[in-house]
Amino acid sequence: MTLKKKPTTGMRDILPREMEIREYVLDMIRKTYKSFGFDQIETPCVEPIENLTGGHGGENEKLIFKILKRGEKLRLAEAKEEADLTDGGLRFDLTVPLVRYYSNNSAELSSPFKAMQLGNVWRADRPQRGRFRQFMQCDIDILGEASNLAEIELILAMTTLLGKLDFKNFTIRINDRRILKGIAKYCGFNEDQYDDVFIVLDKMDKIGADGVKEELLSAGYAQDAVDKCMSIFAAQDLSEGADGVGAVGLDRLSDLASTLGDSLEEGVSDNLSEIMSVAADSSATEFKILFDPTLVRGMSYYTGPIFEIAMDEYGGSVGGGGRYDTMVGRFTGQDTPACGFSIGFERISMLLMERGYQIPSESKKVAFLIDKKCTADQVRSSIDQANKLRAEGAHVSVMRMKKNKKFQKDQLTEQGFTDIREVFND
Repeated sequence: MTLKKKPTTGMRDILPREMEIREYVLDMIRKTYKSFGFDQIETPCVEPIENLTGGHGGENEKLIFKILKRGEKLRLAEAKEEADLTDGGLRFDLTVPLVRYYSNNSAELSSPFKAMQLGNVWRADRPQRGRFRQFMQCDIDILGEASNLAEIELILAMTTLLGKLDFKNFTIRINDRRILKGIAKYCGFNEDQYDDVFIVLDKMDKIGADGVKEELLSAGYAQDAVDKCMSIFAAQDLSEGADGVGAVGLDRLSDLASTLGDSLEEGVSDNLSEIMSVAADSSATEFKILFDPTLVRGMSYYTGPIFEIAMDEYGGSVGGGGRYDTMVGRFTGQDTPACGFSIGFERISMLLMERGYQIPSESKKVAFLIDKKCTADQVRSSIDQANKLRAEGAHVSVMRMKKNKKFQKDQLTEQGFTDIREVFND
């Protein structure tokens, strides 16, 4: 049997240069989020299968890596259905594990609880650029804060981080699940159809208004309801237009709220308007915030404001989140206000790699190239010098000089070594 040297489909090896970028981004995430008062936690990569298939994971529930029962509990001959074979799965996001964690440990946690969670998740998805089956997620969540201060804090923490990583002029698209419900109610869709309608609306930026209309009609929804729905979006200028909030944001939101009238829950429009204006005015990072009534987010657990980060250089979302006030209640029987934001760590790291990002460093990088003819005393002397430099904070690598010395030095220069010292037996 020939062993395979390539990783499993959807997984990948990470080379040193990219690993350096990733570690830098993770360090910046920790420092930035801690400055906003978030505490780092950790949850297991395996969750009870009931938690992962509870109906709040949307399409991701179809992508779970399920785990067979172990030992005597695995009875293949007696199994009649999948549930007889599996009792756990790899987590597909960090929100479900966080809610379980909070439900289990809330008595020992502060209120509100500001959590930071960094870890790998797994989805049996189709791999593509910036999308893998194993990938790192970096989440911040606030549990126990019912006011929109939670959304504002999350947006400010996220935009501050992206600013420190030299990202500018990105756009935060924002909407509210209650606005989507208001649209569906106004148009005459049945309440049990809302989630399915939202999934189609979420494709607006991919298949356009005509494609959305065709898909809704093909699914059997009433012509009058579909026409009314599409007329609402046709009346909205979905181009970004002005910077910041401006007419594109607040005026669009106000116009839609007026159209929906009593179909929209009271206070929703004012709440979203306040989030947008305060976040735009308070951030030191340059970005745009855009009200987008077609934004849905895939997870069905969202109950209020939802948001995504869009970047032109990627051509899609590089982060997102929203409010999920009823999810804790599914574990404890008592609802707890909750809101979270997840950055697309893999995509952010990829973009930094593609632009040739140089990590700011105050540490000097020194390499000693020792010729093979050097004596033991010369090797010892080089190591002593290296140790002194390390004690002063430098990054030092000691290695044997290769036959192709020029290629070796070029490689070290690419790795950021600015001081390369050759040691010969004179």
